[in-house]
Amino acid sequence: MRNIPVNLGGFKLRVVEEPALKVDQEGRVQTAYGTDDPLYTVAVFAKPVATEDGYRGKGEELKITLSANPGEVAEGDLVELSGATVSHWERDGRSGLSWKAASLKPVG
Repeated sequence: MRNIPVNLGGFKLRVVEEPALKVDQEGRVQTAYGTDDPLYTVAVFAKPVATEDGYRGKGEELKITLSANPGEVAEGDLVELSGATVSHWERDGRSGLSWKAASLKPVG
């Protein structure tokens, strides 16, 4: 399944690696399919929001591909994603999840 919509409303997302242009192994800037629009990557740490009894759960670092320029976002900023999706991939006996979002904006 590809591009499954994801609701990350129950998580706080904190930037741990500032946004940068997405480049391939040869250093070429990656673009959105069928366009010349550049793609960006950002790493965030997703931590569950505390429940009523105070339990927070464990978090995880996610590397997200953005289809729009994220603008001024710095390491440590709390952010939210717009149009977040996830896709499963498999290749050469390996597998994982690929995260994408239309845009990213600071919270507060």
